[in-house]
Amino acid sequence: MTLVSVVVPSWNDAVMLRVCLAALAAQSRPADEIIVVDNGSTDDTAAVARDAGATVVTEPRRGVWPATIAGFDAASGEIIARLDADSVPPPDWLARVEATLTASGAPHESGTPSAVTGPGGFYGGNRFTRWVGEHVYIAGYFWFVGLLLGHPPLFGSNFALRRTVWTSLRPHLDPALERIHDDLQLSFLLEPDVAVAYDPALRVGVSARPFSSLRGLGRRVGWAALGLWHNRGRTRWFTVRDRRRGNTTREGRG
Repeated sequence: MTLVSVVVPSWNDAVMLRVCLAALAAQSRPADEIIVVDNGSTDDTAAVARDAGATVVTEPRRGVWPATIAGFDAASGEIIARLDADSVPPPDWLARVEATLTASGAPHESGTPSAVTGPGGFYGGNRFTRWVGEHVYIAGYFWFVGLLLGHPPLFGSNFALRRTVWTSLRPHLDPALERIHDDLQLSFLLEPDVAVAYDPALRVGVSARPFSSLRGLGRRVGWAALGLWHNRGRTRWFTVRDRRRGNTTREGRG
C-alpha cells in the first residue's frame, strides 16, 4: 500500500484552510498524512489544522519556499502531494495522483512519471478576473516555463512528487531564499530524467484573490522574476529541452 502525504503551507489562511481540509477529508482515496505548515500565522490556522486531524509543523521563516521545504521534510509518505491553503481539490484528486505516480501499483516501473501536476480553476472574484487568471496567469505560466524547461512546470496549488525525487533534490535546496515561488524553483531543479506528467483533468479550485489588488499580483509576479533571475545561470534552456524530450509525459485529456 502506497503511503500518501499532503503538505499545505498556510499563513493567516484559517478560513480557506478549513475548506481545503474538508475537501481532503472527502477524498475517495484518503490521505495517510496531512501536514499543515504554519508559517507564522496570527489567526486560527494551527487550531483549524489540528481540529481536522492534521499534523502542524511550524516554520517561522516567512515565505512559501521555506514553508514547503519544512512540510516536505516532515512528510513520511512515498508520495508527497502539495496544495495551497486556498486549494479545493475534487473528491478524486488523490486517487488520480496515486494512479499516475504508481502506474496501478508499480511505482518503479520504467516510464512511470515521478511527478504530476495539473491546472486550477479560479473561484471568487468576478468573471473577468477568473478568466484572466485561468487563461493568462496559469496557462501563461505553464506555456512560458514549459518552453524554457522542456517539460511541464509544477503548479504550487496542485502537484505531487515521489519521495525519491524529494530526497534527491533536498541537498540542493536553500530555505533562506524566501521570496521565490516553490513550484518554479523545484521545476528548475528537477533532473532531466525525472518524468513530469501534466494532467489537465487533475484540476483543483484556487482562489482569485491574487487579482484582488495590484499589490498582491505585483508581489507574485516579482517573486517569479526573482526565481527566474536566481536560476539564470543554472543551465541553458535549449540543452534542458533536448535532454528531456524523451522524459516528459502528458496525460490524456479525458
